[in-house]
Amino acid sequence: MITRDPAAFLAFARTLAPDFGPACARAAFLVAPEGFALAAESASDNAYMDLSVAVDPARALAQHRALQAALAQDLPVLCFPGDPAAPDGLFPNNVFATAPGRLLVGRMRHPVRQREAERPDIRGFFTGLLGYREIDLRQSPGLCELTGSVVIDRARGIAFAGLGERCDEAGAAALHAALGLRATLLFELAPGEYHANVVMSVLAGRALVIAPSGFADPAVPAAIAALYAPAVVELTPAQKQAFAGNCIALCAGRVRISQAGAEALVQAQRDTLAGAGFVPAPVPLDEIEKAGGSLRCCVAEIY
Repeated sequence: MITRDPAAFLAFARTLAPDFGPACARAAFLVAPEGFALAAESASDNAYMDLSVAVDPARALAQHRALQAALAQDLPVLCFPGDPAAPDGLFPNNVFATAPGRLLVGRMRHPVRQREAERPDIRGFFTGLLGYREIDLRQSPGLCELTGSVVIDRARGIAFAGLGERCDEAGAAALHAALGLRATLLFELAPGEYHANVVMSVLAGRALVIAPSGFADPAVPAAIAALYAPAVVELTPAQKQAFAGNCIALCAGRVRISQAGAEALVQAQRDTLAGAGFVPAPVPLDEIEKAGGSLRCCVAEIY
């Protein structure tokens, strides 16, 4: 099923058992922020970026190293070197995604991001070393920035595709087919939003963090929340702006989130996460967040 109808999607999703695959990745990879800088092309449709702010490349690199060390407590984490000519390269989950035995290469909107998809080291790691089959979505119709644009519940085999300037219906359908998903809900992001993974996160198939203000149609977040209730953390616009929605569960009991995102949560929201079996595990990423993304954006999962 691929649909824009949130009620039809909810009715179908409620029939699905969480038996599609592992809820959490078996490993992850990062790309170091070498020569950290802000990409003007990306800022054209990323309201979370401010080109007027100064950035500290050394501080960004130090925070990124600390992020890798923290994530390594949850699962094996690789880090590929960065490329100063690709300043957004530290957000590899937009360009690469995996399923068992498959590497997906996304079709990016901006030329500054398109060059990341050519990296022979990352592609060779999966195809040459791991023997994964490469599925290059650049050869398919549409635009889709993978797990930036589309939030996936791996346990149920369903996805939530935020349509906008970085993802269209054809691109979402190509991702749906490449992953063999059971159902994908298509929805329009609110004006000013660029990626679905900034406005929502599904945590190991058991809980939902969602910012209703990030959706054009309020019926959509309501339907998604109904699927995961009562384990739902609803974010305010200010919490969304602090990247509280850009979080991820890489193991059964921890939610990895930036320090700013964690500090934006209130006790009732922490209690909801605890009730679902999750403890927030924050990592300071304020320097990296100047580039318009946060912790989830940095993590490319390996299934």
